[in-house]
Amino acid sequence: MKASNLLKSFTLFASLMVPGLAGAQSSEITFHKDIEPILQRSCQNCHRPGGVGPMPLVTYEEVAPFAGLIEYKTGLRDRAGAMPPWYVEKDVGIQQFKNDPSLNDAEIQAISTWARSGTPKGDVSDAPEPLVFDDSVKWTLGEPDVIVRTTDFYKEAGTPDWWGELPRVPIDLDEDRYVASVEIVEVNDVPNAGTGRETVGGRYIFHHMIWRTEVHDENGDPIEDQSTGWPVHEVGRNPDIFDPEGGRLLRANSVFATDSVHMHSNGRDTTGHLEIGFRFHPVGYEPKYERTTLGLGNGVDISITGNQKDQELHAYTVLEKHTKIITFEPHLHAPGERMCLEAIWGYTVETLSCVGYDHNWVRGYPYQNDYAPLLPKGTILHIIGYMNNTESNPNVPDPRNWQGSGNRSVTNMFIDLGIRVSMNDEQFHEAMEERRQALNLGPNDHVIGCPLCGAPLVTPMLSDYEPASEEVASDDG
Repeated sequence: MKASNLLKSFTLFASLMVPGLAGAQSSEITFHKDIEPILQRSCQNCHRPGGVGPMPLVTYEEVAPFAGLIEYKTGLRDRAGAMPPWYVEKDVGIQQFKNDPSLNDAEIQAISTWARSGTPKGDVSDAPEPLVFDDSVKWTLGEPDVIVRTTDFYKEAGTPDWWGELPRVPIDLDEDRYVASVEIVEVNDVPNAGTGRETVGGRYIFHHMIWRTEVHDENGDPIEDQSTGWPVHEVGRNPDIFDPEGGRLLRANSVFATDSVHMHSNGRDTTGHLEIGFRFHPVGYEPKYERTTLGLGNGVDISITGNQKDQELHAYTVLEKHTKIITFEPHLHAPGERMCLEAIWGYTVETLSCVGYDHNWVRGYPYQNDYAPLLPKGTILHIIGYMNNTESNPNVPDPRNWQGSGNRSVTNMFIDLGIRVSMNDEQFHEAMEERRQALNLGPNDHVIGCPLCGAPLVTPMLSDYEPASEEVASDDG
């Protein structure tokens, strides 16, 4: 037998004797077939020519040299530095969120396998169609109905942080409109690529802005009860999407105003401003639910010891009304490593969400409509913050220092800035029934964050707001 025929016979024999060997070639992880689709979905919006990412990740030639770094960054999963910057822990709590760019375990493993197996390119015929980006479009939710531009701010390189108020700006709106979402982008003169960002905040100079809209009288003074508060803008923040039935009111002839703006140097002389994009509900829309604000945080007992990790902070609040949580948004500062949100109802303690925290990318986590927590009045909300003030936390400039509460990035905050709406009794029961129908819940099913959703399926529920009958009261004495 010829040597070539002998080799073919041996290969065929081996493929039959070793399961999977015959299909090993087709199951190889390659760039075009396996990695490129992941990059298109979760990375290329920033990592592309003209994008804000430090390197483009579009072509094979651009991606392959960074395979090891991509493996490391995606492998961080839900901790500071992870890419994409989305830090929801996937082994606890609610997992259904809007606009979730995170990678699943299989995708993270595929990237690792590809990086460790020589970064095979694969067949170009397996590649998805290239994405086409329009750099003139800066809005991730679509073109806003109204855009408000703040005045320019100049921040000199290497200068101390600045706090203050920005000049008021009239808003060109001649009728009241309810807002479905609001998105804020910073526009500055820093080049999009190749800036070597080494400071917290990267290419930006706005760290955060607490702001509102208000209506003024003929003297230019704010009219009482004619102002609307809006979610805090923070560096790296994603857009805020309000509940479909809980839009927020932007009044006609409103004026943009700030309570506090925090500016910081990004390492170079920079001039920048913010653009605020409002997207409206249709004319005639009326919200079903009222906005509710909660003081869920602690600015008194913050005490962070130097050179110590796994330090905990706690804060509680009691819900006075039935509440739907639209967004969970941890706000910590540089030592912050993660935050968890718990709901305590009766004897039940349930973790709703745990997320990592990165002071470079402040995220809000909007729950999908059918999974947003529906909590009865009397529920205790509890947040737990985990602080790492050691050299293993790259955001801490000097871990030897004790840290307390304060506005600066080298001091601390501990707040859940999430969005919530309140419900009356009828609305609360209606919302739970809608959820039971949407999720096809049975008597043995449980959905995280809705402790009473299953109650009517098991036994009629006598709530604390339905008084017992006189007959029952008399039988009980």
